[in-house]
This record gives sequence, structure tokens and C-alpha cells, in this order.
Amino acid sequence: MGTLQSKARRSTSIYRAVSAVEERAPGQKVVRYSSAHSDAVTSVATLNSDLCVSGGLDKTVVVYNWKSGCMQRTFQGHTRDVTKVACSYNSRALFSASRDKTALMWTLDSDATPVQQFSGHDLVVNGLAVSQDGSLLCTGSRDNSLCLWDVETGECLRKTSISRNLVTHLCWIPEDRCIVQTSEDKMIRIWDSRELQVAHIFPPKNYIQMHCDVSQDGHYCLTSSNGFGGQGCEATLWDLRQTGRMVCEYRGHQQSTACCLFLPSTLTASPLIGTSSHDCCVKIWNRDTAACLATLSLDGSGPLSSLAAGDASSLLCASFNTGIHLLRVTSSGGLQLREVAGF
Repeated sequence: MGTLQSKARRSTSIYRAVSAVEERAPGQKVVRYSSAHSDAVTSVATLNSDLCVSGGLDKTVVVYNWKSGCMQRTFQGHTRDVTKVACSYNSRALFSASRDKTALMWTLDSDATPVQQFSGHDLVVNGLAVSQDGSLLCTGSRDNSLCLWDVETGECLRKTSISRNLVTHLCWIPEDRCIVQTSEDKMIRIWDSRELQVAHIFPPKNYIQMHCDVSQDGHYCLTSSNGFGGQGCEATLWDLRQTGRMVCEYRGHQQSTACCLFLPSTLTASPLIGTSSHDCCVKIWNRDTAACLATLSLDGSGPLSSLAAGDASSLLCASFNTGIHLLRVTSSGGLQLREVAGF
């Protein structure tokens, strides 16, 4: 993600506190709750229908009720920045990766200390994916390696390395044994977790691949590129049923597209995807036509580092300067995207 100067914010509270109400447009108010983090937020994920988990440069992992504006838990255990968070939906367990070369496991039922530590990398851990049943964890690092872990025992089951494979993100394919991985070498790989071997390599892109996501039916994969001035900066849709055939590209961001994800498609007849970028914009696209349906600029937010679907009409967007933004998607009078709260 590069070296980016972050802006310090207020210390957090474990209680709900509305610190401000802003009016962005007539009749559209944005509620500001207590900050989840005291520094840049690097990653956010949805834990269940009410809770999200996030990590940041303040070295903490936070569980927050995004609907009520209440902080639930703060976990401390990493000695350097948290780079990624991950969890299985509706699970009590959550995972974090860090520049301290480790991944940690936490549970909502334990105290503020990690219940498992996964140490096996020599450099920052940027990739973190948990299997759908929660039994396996895969981590990837800038040291060119991937590790597969037994979550219950903390044992490293397999480890493999590929030259120049500086891992940027990992995503487990639902109901499958395979894992999608993006890399700074511009390659997208599919790994078979049984032996942790490469099962397929997509055609290389022209820019570093920063993020990936897989549709719930396991048919499609999304990846996103870095870039500047509109060069690169695209998201790409791949068909996993046809050995990684590129379907289309989504172009419109002016800086690196840090995150891409498939959205719940209850609002429109057409499937949707979302992207967030270092250009401070969140965009929603028609998956099949690549048409941009809505754009929201979060001015002053700095790079937008991560995106998660809260529910069918809500998005959570992590930023470097202004915390986590709660966005609402509506379909009245055409698809619209607006900010409703922040923490």
C-alpha cells in the first residue's frame, strides 16, 4: 500500500457517543460516533449483521456495532501495524495480520489477548483468508510465501514459496478447497489448499494486483490494480469456470483501486460490484455491463483502504484519515450512494 502519512484522531471510547452531526446536503445528515481507531484504518470486514471488525496503524483490532454506533471490543497484541482482518461470517472468531510478521486469532468470548498465534513468515503478512468452516487459515507475505494453518492447534500444515510472489491479498473460494491470491508481481494465482500448490495462473495484468474477491456462487473473481492518473486503477472480472477468462474491466478511478467486492444484489435486477480507491471515491458498478452506476467522493478521507458489505443496502469503507464510513445504497430514482455515519 506504500508509505502514507496518517492523521491521528481522538482516542476511542467503549461506549456509544455521538460526537457530531454533519449535514452534507439538505436533509442528509452524517452522524459521527466515537472513533474506532486512533490512526489510519487499513482493513474492515463484516462479522455478522450488526458487527464489523477492523484493524489499523494503531496496532489494534476493534469490534464495532456499526448499526448502533457502539464499540464492543478492542484487542491488542500486535507490535506493529495491523494490515488485514478476516473472519467467517457469523463466527465468534476473528483473525488479524500484521507488519510484525504474525497473524493472531481472537474470539468474542475471550479476554483481550489472542487465543492463537501463527508465526512462520519473515516479512509483513498481507494476505489472510479463513476457510468457510473456520478450520483452516491461509496467510501470505512479502517474503514470497504462503502458509496453511490448523486454526485449532496453530500448527503450520504446509508452507510454500514462489520467487517474486509478494502477496497482497488472499480470498477463499466459497464451498471449495481453492484460494485466490493477488501479488505485486501482477499475477493472480489459484492455489489448491490440499497440497498448497498452484492450480492455475491468470493472464498477467499490467499493474500490481492489490485485492481480490470471489462471488458467493464461486463462479467469478474480482481483482483490482494499483496505478495513478487513471493509468491502471481498474478492477477486473474473471470467470472461474473458464480457467480464469477475463470478462470485463471497470475503469474510472484515478488512483490505485485498493479494494473490490461483490455486493448483495437485492436492490437491482442486475448484479453489482463495489470498489474503493486511493482517489477518495467509492464506486458501484453493474457487474455485467461495467457501467458505473454511482460514485461517492469522501473528501478529505485520504486513501480508502478497504470495503465490506454490512447488509443488502449498507457498505463499510475504511480510510486513512477519517476512520470508517457507513454508506447507504438506495435505488429510488436510480442507484444512489451516500454517507450516513462515521466512526
